[in-house]
Amino acid sequence: MAKKSLLIGLLSVFLFSFSSQQEVYICKGKSSKKYHKSNKCRGLSNCSTSIYKVSLNEARNAGRTACKIEY
Repeated sequence: MAKKSLLIGLLSVFLFSFSSQQEVYICKGKSSKKYHKSNKCRGLSNCSTSIYKVSLNEARNAGRTACKIEY
Protein backbone atom coordinates (compact mmCIF):
# COMPACT_ATOMS: atom_id res chain seq x y z
CA MET A 1 0.00 0.00 0.00
CA ALA A 2 2.85 2.40 0.80
CA LYS A 3 4.39 1.83 -2.63
CA LYS A 4 1.08 2.70 -4.31
CA SER A 5 0.78 5.94 -2.33
CA LEU A 6 4.36 6.89 -3.15
CA LEU A 7 3.80 6.18 -6.84
CA ILE A 8 0.62 8.30 -6.90
CA GLY A 9 2.45 11.13 -5.12
CA LEU A 10 5.37 11.07 -7.55
CA LEU A 11 3.04 10.95 -10.54
CA SER A 12 1.12 13.96 -9.21
CA VAL A 13 4.33 15.98 -8.78
CA PHE A 14 5.49 15.04 -12.27
CA LEU A 15 2.17 16.04 -13.87
CA PHE A 16 2.06 19.33 -11.95
CA SER A 17 5.61 20.26 -12.96
CA PHE A 18 4.91 19.35 -16.60
CA SER A 19 1.78 21.53 -16.78
CA SER A 20 3.53 24.47 -15.12
CA GLN A 21 6.25 24.43 -17.82
CA GLN A 22 3.80 24.33 -20.71
CA GLU A 23 3.46 27.57 -22.66
CA VAL A 24 0.22 28.92 -24.10
CA TYR A 25 -0.88 32.01 -25.98
CA ILE A 26 -3.21 34.77 -24.78
CA CYS A 27 -4.65 38.01 -26.05
CA LYS A 28 -4.57 40.83 -23.51
CA GLY A 29 -7.69 42.56 -24.86
CA LYS A 30 -10.41 43.68 -22.42
CA SER A 31 -12.80 40.83 -23.23
CA SER A 32 -10.19 38.05 -23.57
CA LYS A 33 -10.81 35.10 -21.26
CA LYS A 34 -9.15 32.09 -22.95
CA TYR A 35 -5.71 30.62 -23.50
CA HIS A 36 -4.65 28.85 -26.68
CA LYS A 37 -2.22 26.05 -27.65
CA SER A 38 -1.13 27.84 -30.81
CA ASN A 39 -0.68 31.46 -31.77
CA LYS A 40 -2.38 30.50 -35.06
CA CYS A 41 -5.67 29.47 -33.37
CA ARG A 42 -8.68 31.05 -35.05
CA GLY A 43 -9.91 32.00 -31.55
CA LEU A 44 -7.17 34.65 -31.55
CA SER A 45 -8.18 36.11 -34.92
CA ASN A 46 -10.15 38.97 -33.34
CA CYS A 47 -7.42 39.92 -30.88
CA SER A 48 -7.17 43.72 -30.79
CA THR A 49 -3.78 43.70 -28.98
CA SER A 50 -0.60 41.70 -29.39
CA ILE A 51 -0.59 37.96 -28.72
CA TYR A 52 1.59 36.92 -25.79
CA LYS A 53 3.27 33.60 -24.91
CA VAL A 54 2.91 32.83 -21.18
CA SER A 55 3.13 29.77 -18.95
CA LEU A 56 0.01 27.70 -18.47
CA ASN A 57 0.07 28.50 -14.75
CA GLU A 58 0.27 32.23 -15.44
CA ALA A 59 -2.72 32.02 -17.78
CA ARG A 60 -4.76 30.00 -15.26
CA ASN A 61 -3.79 32.31 -12.38
CA ALA A 62 -5.08 35.22 -14.46
CA GLY A 63 -8.47 33.47 -14.65
CA ARG A 64 -8.10 32.24 -18.23
CA THR A 65 -9.73 28.99 -19.33
CA ALA A 66 -8.88 26.69 -22.23
CA CYS A 67 -9.96 27.57 -25.76
CA LYS A 68 -12.78 25.23 -26.80
CA ILE A 69 -11.55 25.15 -30.40
CA GLU A 70 -8.21 23.55 -29.49
CA TYR A 71 -8.89 21.70 -26.23
